[in-house]
Amino acid sequence: MSAAMPTMDRNLALEAVRATEGAALAASRQMGRGDERAADQAAIAAMHAALCGLDIAGTVVIGEGEQDQAPLLYIGERLGAGRDGPLMDIAVDPLEGNTTCAKGGDNAMAVVAMAEHGGFLDTPDVYMDKIAVGPHLPSGVVDLDETPVNNLRNLAKAKKVEIADLLICILDRPRHEELIAKVREAGARIIQITDGDLSGVIATAHPQAGIDMYMGRGGAYQGVLAGAALYCVGGQMQGRLVLRSDSERNAARRRGMTDFDRKYQLTDLVHGEVMFAVTGVTDGPMLRGVRRYKGGATTHSMVVRSKSGTVRYIEAHHNSASRAGLDWLAG
Repeated sequence: MSAAMPTMDRNLALEAVRATEGAALAASRQMGRGDERAADQAAIAAMHAALCGLDIAGTVVIGEGEQDQAPLLYIGERLGAGRDGPLMDIAVDPLEGNTTCAKGGDNAMAVVAMAEHGGFLDTPDVYMDKIAVGPHLPSGVVDLDETPVNNLRNLAKAKKVEIADLLICILDRPRHEELIAKVREAGARIIQITDGDLSGVIATAHPQAGIDMYMGRGGAYQGVLAGAALYCVGGQMQGRLVLRSDSERNAARRRGMTDFDRKYQLTDLVHGEVMFAVTGVTDGPMLRGVRRYKGGATTHSMVVRSKSGTVRYIEAHHNSASRAGLDWLAG
């Protein structure tokens, strides 16, 4: 890090949680109403307002799309009140699992990651094959190029358990039918999530979630965001872009990518000083969702910095009598 780059201190990390709390509170107003777009737009607006107030000079590098596709949190948008403050790249997913939120299901969350400039992989918005495990494991314990059964054997050996004791998270999609069959044939248990593979990857880093490994194909943007969380706590992850058309390959070329079969390690996805924050919108294996009640609401969040590796869980009680509470609770 250059001498001109201020440290991403704990105060900024805690301030960033206000952005995920705001998005979660706003989205929770739309939970179960069946309108994915309304939930998404509410979360975007609330997160944008909070990030604009941070004392940073930030640039969105993973967001809601290109400038002509999104009015807020678009890629390239400058955010923050401190134009002379630390230069930071910002990756956001204001509502991971908008379908889940609209249906009142599990695992919806609001996510922000920040890194020093250049700290996130500049990836097009495509699919990515992923494999991820948590911290405190031998380096290279799993590999994207290994068979599912070998990965399960190696992980079980490293954890000193039987394969039957492992719980593997896989997104419930037709494209994963073969993978699911092989994992079950090897004897492992599977939790299939209906939406939002970001939550599945992050959960591998937290023992209380009970998930030993994530496998499967999901969004590359979500892969980088989840990678930020694993990077901060010492987890392991590999990813490979899935480029299905000439337009996707051209988008990769514009970002300087030439090896379309490259296997990205975690430090290729994320590096340098990084901060990650997430707030639950609906209940999941790692975080509780927003609890609304007369006069306020409660949120459950997690924040972690790569510098310390300390994981902080924050339960916040938001009082609607305050100005900020009125802004966020009204949605």
